[in-house]
Amino acid sequence: MKLKALIVDDEYPARQELRFALGSCDNVEIVGEATNAAEALALIKALDYSILFVDISMPGMNGLEISSAIQELPRPPQVVFVTAYEEYAVAAFEVNAVDYLLKPVDPKRLKKAVDKVMRLQQETQGGGENGGAAPIAAPAQANGAPGFKIDRIPAEKQGKTILVTESDIFYAFTEQDYVYIKTHADKLFTRFTLKELEARLNSGVFFRTHRCYLVNLHKVKEIVPFFNGTYNLVVEDKERSEVPVSRAQAKKLRRILGF
Repeated sequence: MKLKALIVDDEYPARQELRFALGSCDNVEIVGEATNAAEALALIKALDYSILFVDISMPGMNGLEISSAIQELPRPPQVVFVTAYEEYAVAAFEVNAVDYLLKPVDPKRLKKAVDKVMRLQQETQGGGENGGAAPIAAPAQANGAPGFKIDRIPAEKQGKTILVTESDIFYAFTEQDYVYIKTHADKLFTRFTLKELEARLNSGVFFRTHRCYLVNLHKVKEIVPFFNGTYNLVVEDKERSEVPVSRAQAKKLRRILGF
């Protein structure tokens, strides 16, 4: 099986460079190029592409907006962003990107991205050999489907998916409608909601201190009284972060810790 690919970039040298790099991927067939969103959307609606390589920064509708728009289609292609900008990685995965590659493209990273799309295509083969693949499914425990459970949480950093062990998570929190996992030195984006993380993580270790925070009690160094019956928990990460505890949850915490 070959993946039908569309390259979308407003710069001709960038399209040619990517076309050359894809020449070493025997399972990719480049069947189209587009220089802007209008051309790309017209081509995607006319043909069932398997994979879309798209730049972020383009005149008019940008790559993120293109990816968001095609999610409304019945058989959208899998999206791999190819860009010179690191800062859009979180937004890219919010619009169901499979991977996020930085220019100049590393051939090994490109091959990994293609292999990832190939695996997804094989998993959703019911749609036909060259059909667009369905979005990545959430883990079994997040959506209630049967399955096995592992003690690792997928999170994103600079376009890569990192599997974080439960013991490495200091706390999770929401910030501007996104959810992040804090390890000793990193802040990682995750697609899970806090409620899903609370259900997935060990309830004997992780405690919901606040509507916006979930903390690993094994990582708490100090409990500092705040005001009106609330607390701040100082955790042992690199920054010695403080996690707030609401008044309602403070009562539960006192019972758990026996103070």
